[in-house]
Amino acid sequence: MSCGRTCLGIDVRVVDKSGAEVPVGQSGELVARGANVTRGYWNNPEETARAFRNGMFRTGDVGYQDEDGYFYIQDRLKDMIVTGGENVYSGEVEAVIYSHHAVREAAVIGIPDPQWGELVTALVVLKQGAAITADDLIAHCRRFLANYKIPRRVEFSETELPKGGSGKILKKVLRERFWSHQIREVG
Repeated sequence: MSCGRTCLGIDVRVVDKSGAEVPVGQSGELVARGANVTRGYWNNPEETARAFRNGMFRTGDVGYQDEDGYFYIQDRLKDMIVTGGENVYSGEVEAVIYSHHAVREAAVIGIPDPQWGELVTALVVLKQGAAITADDLIAHCRRFLANYKIPRRVEFSETELPKGGSGKILKKVLRERFWSHQIREVG
């Protein structure tokens, strides 16, 4: 679903890695400026410099704008997985996994892979009394996703996934055990 269009006095754009605006329908990072957008981080000029480019605040969200001016957020830039040169938005894969009746919680992350760069990996908690295999879940995903988006690895957890104070799953914590001795291009 769309997150809406811009309001009067608010400038939102979709840009590529260099900061150039991308064509309508193409994904990129959402950047914004306006009276309601922060001008920087309190007493932190280094973070402020990283968060702004050409006077626009870098939201860290990946999305696109349609021909009617509506914006769509696909994922957080730091959660996007790059596998074999293809961008995989974890939120899209998670939505498919959550559509399986046996799934209670899911997080999709990229883990290091020497051939593909990152491997799409699903970390899943099942509902009480439910039983499915990794192959069952992969087959479910295959019905809805392009081949490169399908998890190549599925891990089931008996305990709930780690969450922050707002209840959001902490993907950074989940990635740590896979990336602790690796360099990851995306936050």
